[in-house]
Amino acid sequence: MKKIIQSILVLLVFTFIACQPDTDTDPQPKTVQKKEGYAEKPKNIILMVGDGMGLPQITAGMYMNKNKLNLERMAYIGLSKTHAADNLVTDSAAGATAFACGIKTYNGAIGVDVQKKPVKTILELAEDNGMKTGLVAACVIQHATPASFAAHVDSRHKYEEITESMLNTPVDIMIGGGQKHFDERVDKRNLLDSLRKSGYQVIDSTQKWQNMDFTSEKVAVFTASVQPKPFSQGRKYLKKAANRSIEFLNKENEKGFFLMIEGSQIDWGGHANNIDYVVSEMKEFDDIVGEVIDFVEKDKETLLIITADHETGGLAINPKSMMNQKIEPGWTTDYHTATMVPVFALGPGAKDFKGIYENTAIFDKMKKLYGF
Repeated sequence: MKKIIQSILVLLVFTFIACQPDTDTDPQPKTVQKKEGYAEKPKNIILMVGDGMGLPQITAGMYMNKNKLNLERMAYIGLSKTHAADNLVTDSAAGATAFACGIKTYNGAIGVDVQKKPVKTILELAEDNGMKTGLVAACVIQHATPASFAAHVDSRHKYEEITESMLNTPVDIMIGGGQKHFDERVDKRNLLDSLRKSGYQVIDSTQKWQNMDFTSEKVAVFTASVQPKPFSQGRKYLKKAANRSIEFLNKENEKGFFLMIEGSQIDWGGHANNIDYVVSEMKEFDDIVGEVIDFVEKDKETLLIITADHETGGLAINPKSMMNQKIEPGWTTDYHTATMVPVFALGPGAKDFKGIYENTAIFDKMKKLYGF
């Protein structure tokens, strides 16, 4: 009898548990998406790339910023597999070409496939569909990441060829370093004149452009002759460049825009195994993230995607690290690693960026959401 009573009690307990409402199976979100009234599909896409920004770089920036980053405001998070066609460890050229063109290619390739044939980029598709486009970077505008959206060259190191190739892609606004590759060329040509003849307002690196009016339909702003300085050494233009580019592209624009903004030098801090460099660049990038999120939440028609081409340095945050005081870093390399990197998304279509997928899928998802 005792065993029968115990069996009945156990049965009653399991019945009670089974009848409880399932509070944990709510699909993702009573999400920001619906609650905030975003459009069903994006009119605009802003892709922000933190070069070399893996989870350790994000974590270091967070712990040295009072345990808080603007990235935490993003509604959806996924992971991307970064490998190149010829190497498990990608470089920035193959990594950026993957989400610019939707293909895996060899390390060093700029907008070309493994046969070195040009592949149309998401920026070029946007141009073909009458949209406005922009590139903003904290490095030379011909560097691997920005170049992969607007040029087709077989090697990332051919800066003068990349510059010439970019003239064939009518980007509406570009802001970054690299003026030298336009006007101090080995072939003695002055491609700034070519930009002007193509209708660009050209603002050279000696001009204080931040408060200048943009008076043409296309604008090229050069922030340095070659590479801009690190943020910690006085480079302050990236936030202004991001905000002004969004304002410029969004003004009286019925068809929408595509804008790529790169926090280029997070990567350089990783290559140098310099944690202070990484943290200062990470915090600046996140500050810009906050400004862009504010625009997205107000605009309702813009999809924001934030990701990295790869992680740099094999960074670990070791014991003896202290919140807001110091990060005790460990490094496995002064190059890139093959670890997956996060993809954050907010705005119309953001839910499509959940999960684990190849970096090429970022192109596929953007193309589909645009309706190309």
